[in-house]
Formats: sequence, C-alpha cells, structure tokens
Amino acid sequence: MQMSSSKKTSTVVLTAALLALASPMAATAATTGPSASRHSYDKDVLRRDLARVREAGGGDVNVLARFDGPHGAPLMARIGTRTADSLAPIPWNAHFRTASTTKTFTATVVLQLVAEKRLSLDDTVEHWLPGVVAGNGNDGSRITVRDLLRQTSGLYDYIDDPEIQDRLINHFDEYRYDTTPAADLVAVAMKHRPTFQPEPGGATRWAYSNTNYLLAAMIAEKAGGADWKELVEHRVIARLGLRDTSIPGLDPHLPDPHVSAYLVGADGKRLDVTEHSLQHTADSGVVSTAADLNTFFRALAGGRLLPAEQWREMRQTVRRTDDPEDVAEMPEGTYGLGLRKIPLSCGGFYYTHEGDGVGANTRPAVSADGRRALTVSITTTTALPDLAALNRATGTLVDHALCAKPAKVSPNS
Repeated sequence: MQMSSSKKTSTVVLTAALLALASPMAATAATTGPSASRHSYDKDVLRRDLARVREAGGGDVNVLARFDGPHGAPLMARIGTRTADSLAPIPWNAHFRTASTTKTFTATVVLQLVAEKRLSLDDTVEHWLPGVVAGNGNDGSRITVRDLLRQTSGLYDYIDDPEIQDRLINHFDEYRYDTTPAADLVAVAMKHRPTFQPEPGGATRWAYSNTNYLLAAMIAEKAGGADWKELVEHRVIARLGLRDTSIPGLDPHLPDPHVSAYLVGADGKRLDVTEHSLQHTADSGVVSTAADLNTFFRALAGGRLLPAEQWREMRQTVRRTDDPEDVAEMPEGTYGLGLRKIPLSCGGFYYTHEGDGVGANTRPAVSADGRRALTVSITTTTALPDLAALNRATGTLVDHALCAKPAKVSPNS
C-alpha cells in the first residue's frame, strides 16, 4: 500500500501525538567540477534556502538538494546525517523512494505507447480492463485513459480505505512488507462509491487518486506487452542511462548509499521506517537520486522522451476542484498528465510532481525549457512534516533557483 499522494501522509503512520527526538545535524554544501559560468544562485543561497526547508519540516528532517543548470558543475547542499545515531553526513548520491514522483514515469510510458498507436488517450478503462471498474456506481466505460493520467476519473483513492488506514496508522510494523497486487488494491477502491462521474464535454472535475495510476499501469501492461516495471526500466531508465534509478518491487531494501528514515510514536519510541515494500506499484515504486531525477525531468522537458504531440498532451492541464487538502497544500498550479504546472515569480512556470511516502518526501522541478532542474529530498527523523509549510519552503527554493540570472562565479566561492 503506497503512501504517495500529497494529501495522505499527514495521517499515514503511527499517531498524531508524535514526540520530538533530538538528532545531531551537520550542514554542508558543495559544488563539483572545474570553475565555469554559473548562475547567481550560488551555494550560500542554496544552503540558506535548504535551511528554511528543514525548518519548515519541523527542524528535525534531513534535507538534500541538487541544482543542475545549463552551465558548469551541479550545485548541491545538504543538512543532516545518514542515520540518527551517526555523525556521517547525508551522501551526495543518496538513494530515496520517490513515491508519487513515480507517476510521471508511468505517465511517460503510457504516452510513449500512445505515440506508437498501441492505445489512445480516449480509450476507456472498460475497453482495456473489462469489468475491473464496476459496482457501487463505478463505471469504467465512462472513464478514459486521459482521465486516469490527469486525475479526473473521480475514482476512490484506495489509500483512504478505513482498513488500509488502520493498518498504516496502527499496525505499520506488521504490514511493512506488504505484497498486495495492484489489481487487489483497485478492488479495494471498487468497494467505495466514486467522488464523481466524468461528464463527457462537461466541466472537468479533479480529485487526486492513487487508484488512477494502478489502472493506467495495468492498461500499459496490456498495450505494451510487459510488466509496468519492465516498461519503465526499458523505455525510461535504460534509455537515459539512469544508473542510480531502479524499481525494487517487493524488495524492501534501499540501495546504498541512502539515508535512514524514522518516525516516533506516542510512546516515545523511535521506529526505523526505511525498510519496507509498501511502495511497490506504479503510483509510487521508483527509487532514484537527485542527480537522476534532474536528468529525467530535463530529458522530459527537452523532448527526449516524448514526441512533440504527446509532450503537448502531457502539458494540457486542468484546474484542481474536488480535493481541498491538495489545494491547501499546493495552492498554486494546475495538473496535466502526471505533471503539475506551477507559476514562477519571474514569469513563466515550471513542471513537477511531488512524492510523499513513509518518512520520505521528494520535490523535483524543471524549467519549461528543460535547461534547469532541481530536486530536493527530505527524510524524517521524528514526525511527518506539515506538507503545506514544506511545499511553501521548497517552492521558494525552486523559484529562487529557476528565476536566477546568469553570473560568473567560482564553484568554490
């Protein structure tokens, strides 16, 4: 069971009465490579912005950021330690679970299959998965592939199911090695009535649901003739040479190096939540690094993964309407096909898809032209962060980095 939508993680694990836990922290920043033309957004500004992200996360999270621009070496900063009981700093190339950022990978594969005419965005769910979306007012014949990718299906989010919530909140340790197949999670969603029914030609309603991406992947598997994991590995990961990106599936271990994640319960005991298989399906299953995510999003925005027509489709966004928690946490921007579009203070906009999972939050961003990308990785040491505050702080960091003007500076200045 994936804890991957931005609206879910504040209630996912343990209890609301999470206690503070002191953790030694070290703040460092670095750039690599020779002196080159750099942006005026330097390592000192990045470090200050990252410190504000840490503060927004409750002051006890580990944070790592990497900015890649059109000139020179990457700009990186980190605050925190590799484990709670160590003074070793966060590895620059730390692996982390991307959670819902996986949705952009899944949407990319679906759109590649559309470009190859193996399926259409206007195909219905019923056409590809007969009888799967049915009962309790659910009707797969009224939902298209486009609806799934842009979150306009109205389908119930399986993570909201009371039994699943109880397992995650009250019995996490018992269910951390969950192996529930995607089809069974969809069946859980079908026990509930939809939020709304899509209306062809009518006003578009929107509500975030992880169920949509399980179904999108199931359709991609039929159209593409392979498991969604293999499709992403072949069509995106191998194609871009993302050596530090993987889909572990049911393997609960993170590749090394990585940062350990913790949560503290009402009893004051610290629980290491790093190891689990809860995020193993197409809505949340990708593991990556800041460097690889920047490469992926730059390739996507730069036209290296999708033909122009499908990239245009991906960027056709809709207003978010039926999900007050999502709007409260991410008040700006619209939603496309597995991609958010958020305005910049300097004009224009950037693309992103946040990822929020068990003890880990991912915030990637790429400029519209694909020339600049920045990824922020946040790992908890005590409580889950306030997502609205975290989004404000990471949004400010992204805005500063993507709006900066070019300047000649030394990488080590």
